[in-house]
Amino acid sequence: MILDIKRILILILLSAGSGFSFAQVLEAPADILTAEFHKQRREAFRQKLPENSVAVFFANPVRNRANDVDYLYHQDPNFYYLTGYREPNAVLLIFKESQQKKDGSFYNEIIFVQPRNKMAEMWTGKRLGDEGVKEVLGFTEAFENTKFDKYQLDFSAFNKVIFNDFYNDVRDEEKDNGDLYNLIEQFKGKVNYPGANKSLEIEPKRANLDTKSLEKIMDDLRGIKTPEEIELLKKAIQISVIGQVEVMKAMKPGMSETEIQGIHEFVFKKFGSEYEGYPSIVGAGNNGCILHYIDNQKPEIQNDELILMDLGAEYHGYTADITRTIPVNGKFSPEQKAIYDLVYKAQQAAIEASKAGATWKSTSDLARRIINQGLYELGIIPAIDAHHMYYPHGLGHHIGLDVHDSGNKDVFEPGMVFTVEPGIYIPEGSRCDKKWWKIAVRIEDDVMIGEDGNPILLSGYAPRTSEEIEKMMEQPSVLDQFVLPDLKESMSK
Repeated sequence: MILDIKRILILILLSAGSGFSFAQVLEAPADILTAEFHKQRREAFRQKLPENSVAVFFANPVRNRANDVDYLYHQDPNFYYLTGYREPNAVLLIFKESQQKKDGSFYNEIIFVQPRNKMAEMWTGKRLGDEGVKEVLGFTEAFENTKFDKYQLDFSAFNKVIFNDFYNDVRDEEKDNGDLYNLIEQFKGKVNYPGANKSLEIEPKRANLDTKSLEKIMDDLRGIKTPEEIELLKKAIQISVIGQVEVMKAMKPGMSETEIQGIHEFVFKKFGSEYEGYPSIVGAGNNGCILHYIDNQKPEIQNDELILMDLGAEYHGYTADITRTIPVNGKFSPEQKAIYDLVYKAQQAAIEASKAGATWKSTSDLARRIINQGLYELGIIPAIDAHHMYYPHGLGHHIGLDVHDSGNKDVFEPGMVFTVEPGIYIPEGSRCDKKWWKIAVRIEDDVMIGEDGNPILLSGYAPRTSEEIEKMMEQPSVLDQFVLPDLKESMSK
């Protein structure tokens, strides 16, 4: 859905006197999800709630990086999916049945958000406040979070109070009673959460507290993507594969892992990606055998090494997940090519088998059989059914607002978007011929089940076969002429 003129005008009106300029409003992305999208998602969620129930969602906490510096804030995906709200210190309630207010009117959802604050907004940016949430995000019942404590609702009257359980890892900011810590504590008191009412010798029964159902409901909803979500995912994926292609062209022995990471992430930013969907993985040589290697600090990549690059752009909340493994010098050695081609064979077979009605397990088993057969034929394992750790992970996962997104993993259905990512990792010291050591290959692509039930490869712009990769790496790079001053020389001046 596209940001419409009415929404832009509302933003302009709200910005008056806030230090939020017209230019900032008009430069907002034209392809962000609309209030109507989030409203439709709330209604779809409500339809899945059991009778006489209420579901409660909390915004993500602000996380401290060090001293007075916080990490860049990222909203809880479920909260964003249902609201479009990107700020902290908020709580959302969605009711199965409409609730009656004292004046006789009804409501079926209510949100409490952080208030406007001129001083805070001067430092960290504009807040919507309760009125902005009504106007921009389409809520009828929106209040400042400091009013949640006095919000009168008999939670014991519901058959189910549905929420995700707490990890008790939220700081008490002690600014007011509306921060996330206090919202959670107030909620615990309202529902008689275990241990909340410490003054009571005998706590009342809490049979209606349900911390299990929410995950299943969100899996059902978020696992099947809407057309608007698919459009954003396609953009995130295309940005990510362009990054892979540009690195293939720019790759040279002697570059560092950090430099390669930087090229990818520069491409992400160039196309408007707000974040990386997860910490970037750039592992050369034996580092590629570490599945979630995120140090990326090897200062000089060697001529004869492979480099495994698992990176994904996040675009307006939606995350791609792409992996390519390429030879640093542009040519696969015979051993590298043998392993690479085996992984590609397994991946291609799994993609072709990923059709509506097929099971996730069947495609995973297929890929594993192909890899085991290939490893046996290469003499790396002693038997086809031999136990080994050369392929230690699963075949894939849903992608969306999370890189490992919510969704059911039983049977493929139209509208699912997921990864297919077999891999082989042979670390130094493995019980096989040394010629295979330090070879790590993962090929990861993003796939959608189309309306006809067939798989659609969304990430094919980045070469996948060994021959295509070698050909792409022969192409000139736009970065060939990008030469920076010598660091030591520039420091001496």
